[in-house]
Amino acid sequence: MRDVAVVVIGAGQAGLSAAYHLRRSGLVPERDFVVLDHAPEAGGAWQFRWPSLTYGKVHGMHSLPGLELTGADPRRPSSEVIQEYFAEYEETFGLRVHRPVDVRAVREGDDGRLRVETSEGVWSARALISATGTWGRPFWPRYPGQDLFRGRQLHTANYPGPEEFAGQRVVVVGGGASGTQHLMELAPLAAETTWVTRRPPVFREGEFTEEWGRAAVARVEERVRRGLPPESVVSVTALPVTEAIRAARDSGVLERLPMFDRITADGVAWDDGRSVAADVILWATGFRAAVDHLAPLRLRETGGGIRMEGTRVARDERIHLVGYGPSASTIGANRAGRQAVREVLRVVGGEVGPGAGAVAVAAG
Repeated sequence: MRDVAVVVIGAGQAGLSAAYHLRRSGLVPERDFVVLDHAPEAGGAWQFRWPSLTYGKVHGMHSLPGLELTGADPRRPSSEVIQEYFAEYEETFGLRVHRPVDVRAVREGDDGRLRVETSEGVWSARALISATGTWGRPFWPRYPGQDLFRGRQLHTANYPGPEEFAGQRVVVVGGGASGTQHLMELAPLAAETTWVTRRPPVFREGEFTEEWGRAAVARVEERVRRGLPPESVVSVTALPVTEAIRAARDSGVLERLPMFDRITADGVAWDDGRSVAADVILWATGFRAAVDHLAPLRLRETGGGIRMEGTRVARDERIHLVGYGPSASTIGANRAGRQAVREVLRVVGGEVGPGAGAVAVAAG
């Protein structure tokens, strides 16, 4: 077991932001903190995005603190652009990320410390910053007949790009940005596409102003402050209407049907007698916060979420979540990393310093 001052979980946007601010505060990588990452390479969840999601299609990618992302070719896959940028960031600031390392569980340790169990061994920490995001926990809804379907079912998390669905009948489930992007890519190649959502999608015309953005973040913040699970991004922001969205709506590609009632062997069906034949069901149904490693600490409230006060878990001042709830956006993750480090340094007090241990940034 290695003693450390803090464990931060994640080497994506939020984790790297936290690591940057730890170093800027005077902590030295490998002496005062160590970065552990679940992913095989730099890039956080971005490295797993489908190739057709080019950088030009990414909305609101904000640079990490201390190093701007400039001159990126909008035609290149976002996975490549951001993977290279994150790798450069880690090297520039000497963050010396350990990977791949799985964080399996965080438990109560001795003397008020946290026991962090990982594939690399056990860490004993005074505080923890968890920046695990959502990509590792895709949400798969359950519907009657799902196991009977003879076609293929997959989630956005393993969407390979549109070419694989050429000539096939595809049902896309989900009213978020991923669902609409999948539909617009698939439509020219697929034999037929059908879009179904639980609620009618909400489209937003006009610019996303700073004032509107603050109001959206405040809504999510209020939920996590009450111990409720964070809302999906689209439920707060709505879908921005771009030229591509307008063209897809005009052509009928984004003609939405209500959620089906059951899945059949060869498609989906509604109780009113309607049915659609399908070769593929693509679940663009979002993700949930990847916080299962914190389960032994019993942080969840009766509402199903983790009650937050800023980045701090209300039940335990030692634990901060960044990239969770209102800080799930790239700019929110930057700010949360800074805020979490400021508070964590107060928790660890004089424990950090030459020979005093490390701050571990782990990705679960």
